[in-house]
Amino acid sequence: MIDIRQTLRYATYLTSIGWKVERIDGVNYFIKKFPLIGALLKIQRPEKIDFNTVDKLCRKYRIFQVIIEPKNSIQELKIKKVGYKLSKHPYLPTKTLQIDLTQRQTEVFDNLKKDARASVKRGETNKTKEYSTPSGIRKWQAAWKSSVKFNRYVPAVDHLVNLRKSFPNDHSLFLASHNMSGRIIGGALFTTSSHEKINDIAYYWYGFTSSEGRSTLSAYSLLWQGILWAKNSGYKIFDFEGIYDERFPEESWKGFSHFKRSFGGTEILYPSCYTKLKFPL
Repeated sequence: MIDIRQTLRYATYLTSIGWKVERIDGVNYFIKKFPLIGALLKIQRPEKIDFNTVDKLCRKYRIFQVIIEPKNSIQELKIKKVGYKLSKHPYLPTKTLQIDLTQRQTEVFDNLKKDARASVKRGETNKTKEYSTPSGIRKWQAAWKSSVKFNRYVPAVDHLVNLRKSFPNDHSLFLASHNMSGRIIGGALFTTSSHEKINDIAYYWYGFTSSEGRSTLSAYSLLWQGILWAKNSGYKIFDFEGIYDERFPEESWKGFSHFKRSFGGTEILYPSCYTKLKFPL
């Protein structure tokens, strides 16, 4: 199945936020230019790795560093053989959970842990709404910013708007839950990987809750609605886009990983990130 980073829609999105994208023989090559020192080349979970193309792009754009995040162990062996070194800090999550959406809805729900099933039902008391217009996404993003500490990363409004433009209609879903007064108390963003009219993977891309949202368990019902949306849209796999990986421990990941694990699914492990310096800085 095609990873979202290798779709045309994702290439369009990266272009809209300032990256140069070369799509060659079905593979996305992401290039970020920097003044004076050249450019960075990033290749993420491609279907194949062509080192001749990598070398040509390095010459064309004066690449000073190449970053490759292989899709499988076979690719990992190939890039190690040509001198790429393991990075201590992967860009993509190296461990995730995936749910098989070809099961019946009742089977998917039954695979949730008991507490999660109860939390989904409790969270359903919150009203939910989809946001798809730029003004709606601006309101959605403002609610996210007000729900977290100032030092937490929240994507800029224009990045989220461009993401929606790149993944229009049923290729993305901005969902929010509200309290009785209509204030947003939680939100979730779902994206998808599809190609040639084949619906492969739906992703749980971002999620947030305010203190009130946490007390009313809004995150559970939002995530469950996203899973149902993906299933009803014909996607085969629901990907949680990252959980805690003991190989690259990030303590802050433990909390939301516990939350994601309560929905069941199968663990998927990916190789880490590999890099090679091409020119001295």
